[in-house]
Amino acid sequence: MSSDSSASTASLPIGVFDSGVGGLTVLRALKNALPGEDFLYLGDTARLPYGTKSGATVARYALQTTKVLVDQGVKLLVIACNTASAVALPGLAQAYPHIPVVGVIEPGARACAAQAPHGRIAVIATRGTVRGAAYQTAILRLRPEATIATRPAQVFVALAEEGWTEGPEVEAVAARYLTPLMAEFPGGKPDCLVLGCTHFPVLAQAIRKTLPEGVCLVDSAETTAESVAAELTERGLRKPGARAGGSVRFFATDDPQRFAKVGEIFLGEPLAPEDVTLVDL
Repeated sequence: MSSDSSASTASLPIGVFDSGVGGLTVLRALKNALPGEDFLYLGDTARLPYGTKSGATVARYALQTTKVLVDQGVKLLVIACNTASAVALPGLAQAYPHIPVVGVIEPGARACAAQAPHGRIAVIATRGTVRGAAYQTAILRLRPEATIATRPAQVFVALAEEGWTEGPEVEAVAARYLTPLMAEFPGGKPDCLVLGCTHFPVLAQAIRKTLPEGVCLVDSAETTAESVAAELTERGLRKPGARAGGSVRFFATDDPQRFAKVGEIFLGEPLAPEDVTLVDL
């Protein structure tokens, strides 16, 4: 590849997709880690949730959504969805061999494997992610001796989308999920708790309050952003002269008004419906 071609590719945006708005926590982390980069975000809100669909269906949806981003021109793809990361990443890498693809599961697995001195790791996620055992598989590949306990925390998704992110009610739900999960480890204390759903980072403060002291919290949004930054650097794809003020374009497959309203919670900044482009898949 010529130097002119490399520079042209590096100037392209980063494509990010999710089944809905939860992946905006990943976009938020990406913007913080790479403030000068440009992004395209697509939420497949017409067909959420992915967690209840078969693996073959999710893989098909992922190919359809990423085609929209690739057709716009992107230099890297981020799968900001745990379910799609678990089942669709190999197919996307095969479909677009010239574009690096980063999911949310491997970065989270690497982070907790590195931060768990005794190999005791707890994971909370949606039912689909827990059922698919994607985190267990990824962690055991790195730490075969690890002790892993998982628990679906579906109510967290609803709380996050309602904007109920803190307070005694949220802490009570967190305790209901986490107390029995902590009890599965010696001394009632794992080394790490992995937030295995992109909705969960907005509840991190309430979750921390219910954890035993010394348990590290692994946010897969932050770890994914770190992986993307490293991948861009390794491949020489950092945007030339990027410092701050990168742009974001939003796409949704249904109801831009609701996408904007709920999306503000996860993005952490105002989002107007007119800034969201409706696409038909």
